[in-house]
Parts: sequence; structure tokens; C-alpha cells
Amino acid sequence: MQYFYQTVLLLMLVWSCTDEPVETVFQDLDTRQGIFIACEGNFMYGNGSVSFYHTERKKVTNQVFYARNNAPLGDVVQSLARRNDLLYMVVNNSGKVVIADTRTVEFAGVITGLTSPRYIHFVSDEKAYISDLYADHLTIFNPLTLQITGSVDLEGHTSEQMVQVGKYVYVSHWVIGEDILVIDSDADKLAGKIHVPAQPRDLVVDKMDKIWVLCGGTYRNFSVDDEHSMLVRIDPVTQTVEQIYRFEENSYASNLKLSSTGDTLYFLNNGVNKMSIDSRHLPASAFLPSGQKLFYHLAVHPENNEIYVSDAIDYTQDAIVYRFSKEGIPMDSFKTGINPSDLLFPE
Repeated sequence: MQYFYQTVLLLMLVWSCTDEPVETVFQDLDTRQGIFIACEGNFMYGNGSVSFYHTERKKVTNQVFYARNNAPLGDVVQSLARRNDLLYMVVNNSGKVVIADTRTVEFAGVITGLTSPRYIHFVSDEKAYISDLYADHLTIFNPLTLQITGSVDLEGHTSEQMVQVGKYVYVSHWVIGEDILVIDSDADKLAGKIHVPAQPRDLVVDKMDKIWVLCGGTYRNFSVDDEHSMLVRIDPVTQTVEQIYRFEENSYASNLKLSSTGDTLYFLNNGVNKMSIDSRHLPASAFLPSGQKLFYHLAVHPENNEIYVSDAIDYTQDAIVYRFSKEGIPMDSFKTGINPSDLLFPE
């Protein structure tokens, strides 16, 4: 019965797009040597897509889901996740998660009925959370069956990124928020809140199991009490803020990432910045200045620390992704879809 519903849903996707056939340009992707790239597209245009970049061949294939299934993904492809040879594509404004085989990108299922999904966090092979920009709960689903099994009540808070230390999942309350939510993943309940500066979004866990939070601040939302971007370190043992790093006025930091060794932070702020977790100060200048480029998204390879940063150009046309060595030496650049928002590296 499950396969019947999956087939019907796929046919509905196909009927909603053009009758013009799209040739399948691949049969089996070498996912051990490549990177999936989520391309948001433009809000309300339904032109979100996924690209695949082969790191050894330096070859990019765009629109891989459309090419395989002759069906569009939907409106705003926000993020990607992988579990047990399945690729999860979170399509924010379409309120769904589309699932495909990681080797062939062949349609494997869909999770619908979501409000505004953002990210997926796998607690185990049988349980995962989906965060949501507008819903006041995390959606729980079973990755083995792709069925929604419940929810975690966030008591009026919305959710964005998630990391886990022990049994606790830490969730950022991003839009108009000032809290990191602490979820007991055994009980699927809100266990506490950690107050942080305005609009916490990006989360990483370093080699010492400290949680780092990048808070966007409020000044871009024309708040009466302006608050600039801040970087925060949290001790998950005491669940308290240990350190706050304050960015300069009129700076906007985003896209917090971590090195493969867990001892170096990366983020965007007038370019790519690099900072040791032991540093007492923010970087004085960018490691890779953006210049005239519109740096939109940052990613760091979890094995070799190669740096990938996208240039959105003008937010409406196909973007460029630049690839640098860990020393900052240019290695390659390639075109993707519109507004690359997330890179998924091989496990």
C-alpha cells in the first residue's frame, strides 16, 4: 500500500510540470566522491533544485532530481540530509520533504502536511525530528517507514537548526527568538531553555562538546532595541552561556561551520572568517574576503577542510560556487541552480 501512495504522489508531481521530456543524463552517481547542493530557487516560483558536484572530476550536474524523475521538487529547497542511502530534500515553502535514492536520485517517498519545514535531525534509525519556521512543534517521523509518528511541543516557540549532545537535542529559536531549546530525545519533550542574544540560528558542537551559536541580531529587523550579531559558546553540562563574542556595528555574520578536527570555526562576515575555538577574540579580518561577490552560503568539507562558498550574484540567476583548499587557494568554480542554501558531503 505504501508503494501505491508513493506512485500516486510521484504521478501528481509529474502532471504538475511541463510535458517536455528531460533526458536522464546519469544512471548512478558516485556519491563517495561528490557533493549534493540544495538550490533554493526563488520564493513562490517553484524553481528549487538539487545539483551534484563530483569533486575528483570537477564536474557539476544540475537539476538531478528533475532529470531523473521528470518532476519539479517545489518551492524553496532549504536543506539536505542523508540516512541509509536515502537523500532527504526539505522543500520549505511547499511544506514537504522529498526522499530519493542517493545513487540514482530516483523518487522514494514524500512527507507532507508540514507548515514550513527547515532541517532534519536523525535521533536514530527509527526516529528523526523536522524543525519548522512557523509551527510551534518539531515533527517526529520514522525514517524506515517515512511515516509521521508524533511531535514535540515547543510551547509557542518555532525551530531552526538542531545539534545533539548525549540524549539532549539543542534547537535554535531563530525568528524573533532569544532561546536555545533543550529537547529530551528519550521522552520527546521540551526539557529547558537557554537564553541567548537575539535570533540564534546556526549551531555546531566542537571537539570539547561545547555548543557554539551564531545569533543574527535584531538591527536588520528595525527593532527599537538594536542588537548586533553575536557568537555564543554554551556548556551543555551546565546548560549555561560561557562566552559571548560581539561583532562590530553594521556587520552581519552567518553560516557558522566547523573544521573536521572540531577546533576551528568558520563563518561569513564580509567574506569567509576563520577562528580557533580557543581564541578570546573574533578575527580582525576575513580569511577569504568577499570583495564584490555576494557570498550567500558557506560549507567546509568534513574530511579535508576544503572550503565551498557560493556567490548568489543577484539572487535571481544561477549561482557560482567557489572551491578553495584549506589554505585558501582557489581550486575550482562551477555554476549551480539559484541561491545554493546547503551542501551535503559524503559520509
